[in-house]
Amino acid sequence: MLTVREALSRPLFGNAQLVAGEKGLGKQIRWVHILEITHFEELIHGQEMILTTGLGFNLDADSSVTFMEKLISQNASCLCIELGPYFEQVSPELIELADNAAFPLILFPSTVRYVDITQDLHSLIINRHHKMLQELESISREFYRLTLHSQGTANVLKLLHRSTQNQIIYRPLQGQPHFFPVMPALQQEAILRFLDERPSPSSIEEKPPQLKPTSAPELRGYHDRTLVLKPVGALEQIWAYLIMSCPRKPQEYEYLLLESASLSIAQELLRTRYIEERKLFSENMWVDELISGRLTEDRQIKDLLGPDLKGMNESSLRVCLIEIENLYGNSEFPSENERESTRLRLSLIVRSTFEKHGFRPLITLKNNRLAIIALDLKSKIPAKVRLAQALESLQDMNGGADDRFKDLRLLTGVGRSHVQLKNAYSSYQEALQALSLSSTYGKSVLFYDELGVFQLLLSLNDGKTLQTFIRHYLGPLIDHDKSKGSELLLTLKVFLDHDGSKQIAAQKLFIVRQSLYYRLEKMAELLGEDFMSVENRISIQVALRAYQLLHPDYFGSA
Repeated sequence: MLTVREALSRPLFGNAQLVAGEKGLGKQIRWVHILEITHFEELIHGQEMILTTGLGFNLDADSSVTFMEKLISQNASCLCIELGPYFEQVSPELIELADNAAFPLILFPSTVRYVDITQDLHSLIINRHHKMLQELESISREFYRLTLHSQGTANVLKLLHRSTQNQIIYRPLQGQPHFFPVMPALQQEAILRFLDERPSPSSIEEKPPQLKPTSAPELRGYHDRTLVLKPVGALEQIWAYLIMSCPRKPQEYEYLLLESASLSIAQELLRTRYIEERKLFSENMWVDELISGRLTEDRQIKDLLGPDLKGMNESSLRVCLIEIENLYGNSEFPSENERESTRLRLSLIVRSTFEKHGFRPLITLKNNRLAIIALDLKSKIPAKVRLAQALESLQDMNGGADDRFKDLRLLTGVGRSHVQLKNAYSSYQEALQALSLSSTYGKSVLFYDELGVFQLLLSLNDGKTLQTFIRHYLGPLIDHDKSKGSELLLTLKVFLDHDGSKQIAAQKLFIVRQSLYYRLEKMAELLGEDFMSVENRISIQVALRAYQLLHPDYFGSA
């Protein structure tokens, strides 16, 4: 960008005199503005050269000082004053203020045409900006071309260094960092330690920002330099950080180059991950055999996994079964290419999400059901908490990760924690049962651990046992509801679910308490006066859950 020093070298400044603020000659000029009023706070944005005749000062030394103070607070670059009837001389106070603030103060001893100055400098600024955009476009194309060849990321980093003359650091979340140019080992360790230290929040309530690949670069001061940190990634996942170390505050050109380089690297990483995902997807066909119970012996699994089996068998695992609606969008008959592309993209998003939360996922997709064996890589945060966070992130997947998934609706069942891969079948069966009850609970993610008595009832659901149990304890109410159109069964469930509170039950059922009393009397008549005794109450509550299992839509959200 144009600096004050360069502007003073232009022919139109041949007679200009720098009277103060020499230390600020390196300040950049974004635009030139003529000001003849003292209230201008809304008129300038910073980094402007200000031209004035002093009309607003009215030969008042105090007013001129106030005028300059406002300019300095608004981050103006310099002040040029034409000497004449409105401003005859510079006061010592004005010179002292300019020197202390390193704010160039320039005088024109005779009349000048400000329109010529603005035209000259604006043309120069615009031409430079146009040239910058041309160079940026050329380098961006080169970034992209480099990623199509081997060692693409390394070559992008080298070109970014050559284009900015700044130290470049590339730090993948998995793998070793790279420095261009290479720094001494001790300096590398020091700067990496600094990057690992998050700035302390200014208050207890303040939380660190949730960074995304699209997040703006973060600036951090390091000794006498400025570090610019840019997240690199795609699909709402960060895979690396691109860091530029500048000896001063970065310029717009450097920001744009950093953004372009990070985008090119992200595209290469995404292509690489697609290739890896396709390979993993084909290799993981055995996952379907594992969760289907066709692989039950360690020897069979070892033949497939080799030495990896030991590490996997030592990790706890849970199977997550995700049922997906509108997997292929509005396409009624998607082509095989569309199917494969959608499967791979979904698998890539799921894998990135689970890895981000500390799991190694083994993935298989059949029709519209995605099965994931989530191997826990261990963390300070409990595995169930992290797994819930990962699945919640997938629920929000239609919020921007990929347009093709914007209409997805996911229902998820999660099995219990097991150890050893051969037990994935058991966790899968539990996930199936949890998924079957997701509508009963009205939850998009349901853990088998949360099923309570349903765990027992599911094992008894042989088509006869539960029906007999239900008829014994609830038969009279069911028959009365069918013949009279009443809601005694629903009333009983709400009443017991709220610990026998008549006030709460009446509110939940949207009836007056007198109506509730009548219904309870009718229940006592049909079920017997002792239906609320301890033993009968437990049995009735189990029977209600069994009825809910067999008729999941009957009670709605009650």
